[in-house]
Amino acid sequence: MKFYKSPLLFALMASFFVFCNQHKSKSISPVKETVVVDSTKQQQVNREEIIAFAKKYMGTKYCYAGGDPKTGFDCSGFVNFVYKNFNINLPRSSSGFGKIGKKLKPEDFKIGDILIFYGYRDNKSVGHVGIICEANGMKSKFIHSSSGKEMAVIISELGSDQYTKRFYKGIDVLSK
Repeated sequence: MKFYKSPLLFALMASFFVFCNQHKSKSISPVKETVVVDSTKQQQVNREEIIAFAKKYMGTKYCYAGGDPKTGFDCSGFVNFVYKNFNINLPRSSSGFGKIGKKLKPEDFKIGDILIFYGYRDNKSVGHVGIICEANGMKSKFIHSSSGKEMAVIISELGSDQYTKRFYKGIDVLSK
């Protein structure tokens, strides 16, 4: 029996072809835990443009492990999505943010810098990230995808008890 005459083999091959065509645009790449900034484009990155782009997604629903505005964002998925639009590759998991960027003193915060927080249950591991949209030291405001009661992309104040207690550090991923 020749393979092209086998109905079962033909059906399997046809199914595989359809599956591949439906999923060809969805490539899976390994997670990069380092910041890669194309130096030719770095001067073109405007902090105000980053915030304006991020604000377009205000109200987008929270989705655990989400990184797409159509399905929703988790905190690191949102930050990753925003910076990827400006050709800046950042970690996909919040824990990866603890190891990157230049650590900042609160008085040196600028819009576009990233705030990193410990998790709700422990103060030993990173559990949340957001982007500073109004720089004012420990009273800065940041945009993030919240899994709290809002369950959406919102703006919060770093100075609120909820975030001050969990604050780990602020980082700059835009300057050399």
